[in-house]
Amino acid sequence: MNRSDPNLYDHWPYRDRPKIVWPGGKALAFWIAPNIEFYEFDPPLNPARPGWPRPAPDVVGYSQRDWGNRVGHWRLQDLLDRHGLRGSVSLSIGLIDHHPEIIEAANARGWEFFSHGIYNTRYSYGMDEAQERAILVDSIRSVEAATGQRIRGYLAPALTHTPRTLDLLGEHGFWYSCDLFQDDQPQPLKTRSGRLISMPYSLEVNDVIGYWVMGLDPWRYADILKRHFDQLLAEGRESGTVMCIPLHAYLVSQPHRIRAFENALEHIMDHRDDVWFATGSEIAAHYLEHCWDQTVADIQRRGLATGGYGFDDAAA
Repeated sequence: MNRSDPNLYDHWPYRDRPKIVWPGGKALAFWIAPNIEFYEFDPPLNPARPGWPRPAPDVVGYSQRDWGNRVGHWRLQDLLDRHGLRGSVSLSIGLIDHHPEIIEAANARGWEFFSHGIYNTRYSYGMDEAQERAILVDSIRSVEAATGQRIRGYLAPALTHTPRTLDLLGEHGFWYSCDLFQDDQPQPLKTRSGRLISMPYSLEVNDVIGYWVMGLDPWRYADILKRHFDQLLAEGRESGTVMCIPLHAYLVSQPHRIRAFENALEHIMDHRDDVWFATGSEIAAHYLEHCWDQTVADIQRRGLATGGYGFDDAAA
């Protein structure tokens, strides 16, 4: 059926919403999401999208990402240690088997883990419900066995989805999805069960977009991060905002880039009196407890609730 809107969430204008106040009266909730991924050297072919941009075997692309796990991750981890920051790891679950040393080091630092699928070369396109459900169950069990953590967040592998993805997340007790980019504050999503929110992640300040798509100089990227932060902080003083910096060690941790990124972090840390430095699950837990009900009530009060669920024919 043709749809003008997938009905994943209600349209909810940014202005005049109920005020969000983060813990400690902070104006902005800040989180860093290192994508710690594993790309297969010769992945199974998905007819909807090749596993690599160049014909396989793409030894250049594979080795660059391998550098990210062998070298770049540790450089980024050291930088975050210097500033007392924890990462919220967007994890290719297969990496637990390939690089357990990364998992152990991140877990020892109190970093959060959330699922980014099994491999970033396995896409959701064409999956049936049993396959997609199996990925979620495996993610929950594998991370809990390796770290003791119950994962609460999800970023679909390579940002690929099915119409069932959000419903399955709600059903399996996830708290937040990073797959939607519609807002600078969390927002309830329409699922048949559970309470799932859209967590502000970012394509605009994602280093993949900055370095690969826009071709930015490292200092230009750092300047964008600072200006992005300054705007959200100013708005957050009226009602709490969220800033996420999604990172990939094979990009941001290159020797000629890492100092510029640290410069941007230093700017953010200079405003620590106004910033809640948190993990994705901490932000989600606070929102679910303190903001979900007031959001739903405000949407209903304004007459904006459309009913139904995502991709639901009855609401199309």
